[in-house]
Amino acid sequence: MIGDLDISGVFLPTLLVLMGITYVLYLVVHGLLTRFHFYRLVWHRALFNVGLYALLLGAVDSLSRYLIT
Repeated sequence: MIGDLDISGVFLPTLLVLMGITYVLYLVVHGLLTRFHFYRLVWHRALFNVGLYALLLGAVDSLSRYLIT
């Protein structure tokens, strides 16, 4: 991860930007899982959603590190 991103003179932490990208990706995946009725197989929906978000954040972080270097 790089330090900060400068957007029109406003410095944003890289993690904040990655979390925003991950949230949009999470909404897409969550919509697909809801559409295909996947959540009826899940024991604890909120816990699953937190784990899904953490997994997606790790994937986005790894992908961003790969694209930067």
